Amino acid sequence: MPSTYASSGNEELVDILEERRRSGDLSHALRTFSPQPYKEMTPCSASDLSKKTLESQYLKYIFKEIASESSLSMEEVKEDARLLLEEMSQNLQLGFIRLMGYTMTKVFKRLYTNIYVNMEGLNMLQQAIQENPVILMPTHRSYIDFLIVSYVLFTYDIPVPVIAAGLPLAGMKLVGEILRRSGAFFIRRSIGSDKLYWAVLSEYVKTIVRTGFAPLEFFVEGLRSRTLKSVPPKLGMMHMVLEPYFKGEVFDITLVPISISYDRVLEESLLAHELLGIPKPKETTTGLFKATKVLQEDYGCMHVNFGRPLSVRDLCQGKINRGQYNLTPRDLPQMPSTDVQACVNWLAHHIVRIQEEGSCISPWSLMACVLIQCPISTLIERGMTWSKLKDRTLWLKKLALQFGARLHWPEHMSDQDVLLSMVALHHSIAAYKGDRVFSAEEDVNRTAAVVLMLASYRNQSLHVFLRPALLATSIQLTKSTQRGRSLKLLAFFCFLKEILSNEFIFVPGKSSQDFEEACLSLKECGAVHVSSDEVTVTEAGLEVLSFLFALLQPFIQSYQVMLDFLAEHKTDISEKQLHFSGRSFAMKRILSGELQTYEALSSETQKNVLSALRALDGKMPPSCSTGLLMQSSSLGWHKSMYSISLQPYLPQPDPVYSLLSSW
Repeated sequence: MPSTYASSGNEELVDILEERRRSGDLSHALRTFSPQPYKEMTPCSASDLSKKTLESQYLKYIFKEIASESSLSMEEVKEDARLLLEEMSQNLQLGFIRLMGYTMTKVFKRLYTNIYVNMEGLNMLQQAIQENPVILMPTHRSYIDFLIVSYVLFTYDIPVPVIAAGLPLAGMKLVGEILRRSGAFFIRRSIGSDKLYWAVLSEYVKTIVRTGFAPLEFFVEGLRSRTLKSVPPKLGMMHMVLEPYFKGEVFDITLVPISISYDRVLEESLLAHELLGIPKPKETTTGLFKATKVLQEDYGCMHVNFGRPLSVRDLCQGKINRGQYNLTPRDLPQMPSTDVQACVNWLAHHIVRIQEEGSCISPWSLMACVLIQCPISTLIERGMTWSKLKDRTLWLKKLALQFGARLHWPEHMSDQDVLLSMVALHHSIAAYKGDRVFSAEEDVNRTAAVVLMLASYRNQSLHVFLRPALLATSIQLTKSTQRGRSLKLLAFFCFLKEILSNEFIFVPGKSSQDFEEACLSLKECGAVHVSSDEVTVTEAGLEVLSFLFALLQPFIQSYQVMLDFLAEHKTDISEKQLHFSGRSFAMKRILSGELQTYEALSSETQKNVLSALRALDGKMPPSCSTGLLMQSSSLGWHKSMYSISLQPYLPQPDPVYSLLSSW
């Protein structure tokens, strides 16, 4: 692969491993490192940062509150806070950054063919760090995400960030301390109502932002996405990093979305098995060394795309009234108002959408879209002919580019060689034999894991097709071409969005824009004619709409299966019991041949069904129950909303519109 190439968006991408392969790893780690920090930053050590946090007026107020509410003295509360801070705080040291730089160079050269970085984005980041406190917000699909951003910034003489990490990593002998001294600060995964912990954590984060100690990096999606698609953002850390701006303690804050894309994800098998209910192995140093066998595998290319720096001041203009913070002393705790909560929620979703748009799609993701629409029994027994897979993938490549996708398609290789290399790279999922491509295995459990891996790679490109797919599904199911706001095409589009809001990312308040974007995408690819009153499918567009319709089918069918299970369950069932029993129910249907969608076995799907039910709960009849227990008596109402029996490539009867008419 070349060391530099232009992306499908004509942006220059540089392979940072090229130089590392030609020069010494030690000289790279020990070279002069002289980054330009935030212009208003005062020299401050990691211990000084912790001291400022503990001595803040905010924490002193919290200490008094907790002491008055408990039997503890002020000193005892303060000591508890000091221990919490000791547990979580980073201890960034240049020597350990160099050690990590040397180690990661060795590891990355073994794992990846290339690591591409967009230089324009990196240059903008370098400038932004000098102007305002910067928050780095990468996607989270792999443990590698935790390391790669710091590695890139170290390579280009940009201040390395402090990084929010899960507390279990701190417990790894030796490794935990190396991570801490490389900039990691550690957060408990479950904080609950621990008032002191929340206060110490939030004040520590806000102190980092106020002082400009270093760029702060955190994953807005929270945990790794086990399905390789974006998941709804978590808002706790967003509130913490934005509060210094809301309260006028800093003039502005810069947010930098970062999209990290992989040809092949290190944890592909682990993630699939987690979705099937197999617990994730505990993070230990022993486990890390046992996992060194991954160094013998090829994981293709990685792309790190630094998005355009975003001004919080500009983004929040007109959305919040910062004057409300003048009514209370800055040092006192204050619940965010409704408009602030809405703004933070909008901003978090906006960032995740930018991350999606900045991601780089590999040829394998398009191939996975094609393969997963083939019956699993066919992939096991006869396979898909190579010519069909190739032709459909190239057709899909053209469609993806028309929809604005960023593709990594090596120009120096023929299409045939590109696709063959992808099959070889993903040998754990697919095999090329006798001019056919086979996937999955006869053992149903192994098949389930392989199909979920295949679905995950499909998910990498799903955001490109999502809005047109929602419109295609709406057209197919409503048989309506009318696009007026009060008519059922837009209504059903919004209905699907609401049901699937836990599966996909939709920016709040943009339903009309999403609908118009879908219309425009289908119009520009020639699939539909759009007028002020109608969306009319063209003859040439039937193939496009059939593909898009089938793309959403696994999700809707999975929801239907879970609702069937809940409706048939005769007694109340807890959320914990649901995962095991619901998976058994879906597996029985798969084994009987009633169901082809292995994604119904996924714990993420089960969780999202419950979230969808809770979100729609406010529209339930008063007699329907709520809470953690799912009552079978309440499900008939919900089930009617999902009573859309989907079959690939065939028109369907009109769905039930009773809910829509009540809107």
